[in-house]
Amino acid sequence: MATCSPGDYLIVPRNCHISVISALVLSGAVPKYIIPEYNSRWDIAGGITQLQLDETVKELEEDGKRVGAVLVTSPTYHGVCSNVQGIVSVCHPRGIPVIVDEAHGAHFRFHDSLPSTAIEQGADLAVQSMHKVLCSLTQSSMLHMAGDLVDVDKVSQCLQLLQSSSPSYLLLSSLDAARDQLSKNTNIFDEPLAIASETKDQLMRIPGISVLDLPCFASDFPAIDPLRITLSPSDLQLSGFEADDILYEDHQIVSELVGTRAVTFAVNLGTRVRDVEKLVQSAKHLSEKYFFANSSESMKENRVCGPLEKISVHITPREAFFTKKRRVRIEDSLGEICGELICPYPPGIPVLIPGEVVTHDSLSYLISVRHQGITISGAADAELNSILVCNL
Repeated sequence: MATCSPGDYLIVPRNCHISVISALVLSGAVPKYIIPEYNSRWDIAGGITQLQLDETVKELEEDGKRVGAVLVTSPTYHGVCSNVQGIVSVCHPRGIPVIVDEAHGAHFRFHDSLPSTAIEQGADLAVQSMHKVLCSLTQSSMLHMAGDLVDVDKVSQCLQLLQSSSPSYLLLSSLDAARDQLSKNTNIFDEPLAIASETKDQLMRIPGISVLDLPCFASDFPAIDPLRITLSPSDLQLSGFEADDILYEDHQIVSELVGTRAVTFAVNLGTRVRDVEKLVQSAKHLSEKYFFANSSESMKENRVCGPLEKISVHITPREAFFTKKRRVRIEDSLGEICGELICPYPPGIPVLIPGEVVTHDSLSYLISVRHQGITISGAADAELNSILVCNL
């Protein structure tokens, strides 16, 4: 709202968090989506590239559209970082501010082995969730500003509009406590980084277990958060959901994030050596039970089609929000204009956004993850037997 007036374009990766769509509804900005690289083997979307952004900005400029801002998600929930510095180099000469959803990167500033922060790379605004890896209470976060492209008074006005007039001093004091902890312990991330590195090395030596790394993507992404450990059990003939259920029910291991083909774990300041040792031993048990048992079987195809590969935007999220709607059966929704935000959670990345055309790929993906037990957020019918579509 501080950067985009109604009708301005916000360039945003299509794997943005659900909260960005709410911001589009509130601001009246028009989204111009960039489709991030997608790895179908892992069912994981990466970041966006400098080249993608440059092409998108030029396309809008040629059409006479005004770009209010560019929003980047870096790192993603899986820890994949975009080249924010390169993105800034495209935007700043044109006077376009760069906003970074750095929710999962609040710890980057506090160790040389961690990726550079968005602000260090020249971003104008960066939002960080301090509770995800650092030690503040849930719902506490920080907004960082740099440079003069964004009006600080306008940001303050927007915060007053959106925030409560009765802030939680419990949350504010937890932010201060987290800041104090970091300022007094300059080597605080030495142990978590060593634990994460050793854990990845051990997991990669287990037959049938793969660990996500930069070579899994074709694009030249600069880094993956070393405190994120994402493993794939696909060679064990297990989905991410099946592996996650076994780890939880048989070994009492709780993951950070589960998907159709991968399970992600987060190492943080509270992680102990015995915690990751238990994870490694449990992964070995998975391998012993399923890898050798299925060694003679051919790899299951069970291909999951990326839900973000083909999208068609018919109206803006704001227009769709205020348009009258009707409920239709899920099988009758193909080709209709989606009227609600349908989002598997976690990680909170929408598969269908209000204003988008319901496609075969999006329906197939949603039905697949629903059958595997993942929670669907945003839809009025959580079972997805029906969805709301716009009356157009």
